[in-house]
Amino acid sequence: MSAGFRFRDFVPEESGNTGFDSLFKIFMQLVTITSGDVSEALQWLNELDKQYGLTNDEYGMGDFIDDLKKKGYIDENPQEPGAFNITAKSEQNIRRSALEEIFGKLKKSGTGNHRTPHTGQGDELSTDMREFRFGDSLEQIQMTESIRNAQLNHGMDGDNFMLTEGDLEVRENEHKSQTSTVLMIDISHSMILYGEDRITPAKKVAMALAELVKQKYPKDFLDVIVFGNDAWQIEVKELPYLQVGPYHTNTVAGLELALDLLRKRKTANKQIFMITDGKPTCLKEPGGYYKNSFGLDRKVVNRTLNLAAAARRLKVPITTFMIADDPYLRSFVQEFTEVNQGKAYYSSLKGLGHLIFEDYKQNRRKSL
Repeated sequence: MSAGFRFRDFVPEESGNTGFDSLFKIFMQLVTITSGDVSEALQWLNELDKQYGLTNDEYGMGDFIDDLKKKGYIDENPQEPGAFNITAKSEQNIRRSALEEIFGKLKKSGTGNHRTPHTGQGDELSTDMREFRFGDSLEQIQMTESIRNAQLNHGMDGDNFMLTEGDLEVRENEHKSQTSTVLMIDISHSMILYGEDRITPAKKVAMALAELVKQKYPKDFLDVIVFGNDAWQIEVKELPYLQVGPYHTNTVAGLELALDLLRKRKTANKQIFMITDGKPTCLKEPGGYYKNSFGLDRKVVNRTLNLAAAARRLKVPITTFMIADDPYLRSFVQEFTEVNQGKAYYSSLKGLGHLIFEDYKQNRRKSL
């Protein structure tokens, strides 16, 4: 008779979740919300500690700050004694945390390159076999199949065995393509309008996408731009520090810069990821800026849709990440994505782990 399962009391200390680990997870979230302001994040953490008792007599907030410094997550600001900055190690950790939060359901893959239906130079074997050609590597030769070919072609005569070049059979390598990606991030004032914090989830999506590209597709090119009244390029390491400005949403400027960057890339495959909360509201004209935040201004919208169509003609798909669940704002994204024949993800502010995905080219819609 089977003994079955034995149950015992759960002891938190045995779970491996130390005082530092539990505080660190909260601290990383707060650093993202405060755009990299360590002092403000620690103040919020102290308030949470007072309210929920996050620390105890054995491990206090001072211990946590000391551990942050010892482990290399923060360092002291030389220009401002007593103030701290997050380090490159923290920046990478924030991106990885965002990746796990948003794309944690993605399955791991091999070497991190985009597969194509074509064979060619690559580092992963395919299932296709062919005859040996000059320039093939020794590693590609399939000895079992080659010896079998030799037996069939020349027979076995005692100890005499003949293997010729014509008997050799190799396994094709999968051709793997490089992709150039431009990541566009909306930093207009609407990202914090009416008390809704849309910039924090936008940053999380941006950091998750950047880390996904860096980890899964290390041979790809990734450019990051932000757009408000204008558009400009930033570094990946600047993502945790992004803040909303007193800007309108000049999606046209963002798309124009993105397409300019992609034209300079020599890769065959190019794409744009755009993170926004919806409608464009601004254009740059010779005499200044044309702005209209009320409704969907057709002058602004049509210029934006023209660029979506231009990107489609250039074979540049645009994947839009919509950080809002307002049906009115979603209507523009649907029109924009349909013109580009791209893809769209919709996420509410409550849970970035749940995304609604729409692929207009394949006419598919599903939840992730």
